[in-house]
Amino acid sequence: MAEIAFWFAIGLIAFTYVGYSLVILVLSRLVHNPVRRSPIEPRVTYLITAYNEEKNIAAKLEQVLTLDYPADRLEIIVASDGSTDRTDQIVKGFSDRGVRLIRVEGRVGKTETQNQAVRQASGDIVIFSDATTRYERSAIRNLVRNYADPSVGAVSGRYEYCNPTGAAIGLGSILFWRYENAIKTMQTDIKTVTGCCGCIYSVRRDAYAPLPADIISDLVEPLKVLEKGYRIVFEPDAIAYEETTEKSQEEFRMRVRVITRGMRGLLYMKTLFNPLRHGFVAFQLLSHKVLRWFIPVFMAIALVSNLFLLGVPFYNAALALQLAFYALALIGYVAEPRNLLAKPLTIPLYFVTVNLAAVVAMYRIWRGHKAVTWETVRK
Repeated sequence: MAEIAFWFAIGLIAFTYVGYSLVILVLSRLVHNPVRRSPIEPRVTYLITAYNEEKNIAAKLEQVLTLDYPADRLEIIVASDGSTDRTDQIVKGFSDRGVRLIRVEGRVGKTETQNQAVRQASGDIVIFSDATTRYERSAIRNLVRNYADPSVGAVSGRYEYCNPTGAAIGLGSILFWRYENAIKTMQTDIKTVTGCCGCIYSVRRDAYAPLPADIISDLVEPLKVLEKGYRIVFEPDAIAYEETTEKSQEEFRMRVRVITRGMRGLLYMKTLFNPLRHGFVAFQLLSHKVLRWFIPVFMAIALVSNLFLLGVPFYNAALALQLAFYALALIGYVAEPRNLLAKPLTIPLYFVTVNLAAVVAMYRIWRGHKAVTWETVRK
């Protein structure tokens, strides 16, 4: 029984990180569904959701105003979620340059703030951004050209993370998002992208669905668009630059919030897990979301079952490798505040950090916790 449990856990871990990627890779070579792109210029609403962003909002707006898109076709909105600092005052200072402030009272959270702002938007396409994200100059054009294809209902851009301090946890984030971008590129080829990058994604305004406040919008909003029969596209040439977190504690807190909201989001969209109705979409959500969140459970099963298999050389070595991996993560955590972290410790530290966050998120879901509001992590 212990041997079955061990290989069951190892098999699920391997499938989640390697097997699923190989399935997507093979299918992307066999199936090709090109998007009909064209240099169109629809009316666009560029929506920045902000809470207490006085340190970042002016630079963000200055950068948005330099983007390559006709000013008479671009509406810029800052939706302030009950900010208590100078965010609103700073935004009002840009009103003569076409920037519009929508203040949402009551600290309702990012998703509800977006809901209220979209209802007042005038664009045919709504682009969602954060105050700390910097867009490549051609990003808007590269996003909206995909909407020349009437089957496209949502388009995600691509994150490019920068790590100015060289923080180990930041290097882990960069590797993770390179992996995610590669997956989304292949998913686009087989017409099955199931999520977007939160700081650079867009939807057709008439396809937008208001969501509950505790639901993560960049995962669930595209799924609602998909549910309506539209296609989601990943546009690798629409680039947003974002700084990584610098400390594992920051990454941990952010991941707990994101995973908690993601889990609630998939519970909200549970009908998509019906393989008879949604086929490959159901397979992707199970493989790329649910199984990945359950990786710490599989890791625990592999470790505990391995203890019952000691005495066989292979299983002795397997246990030693597992313990060494966790030891490297612990060493990385201890060394991080002293800036002594070597690059080989990056992957163990990041891997353990995000999987511990998944455990806490599961506990919060079990306790009925709802992550509605957010605090700015990157300053």
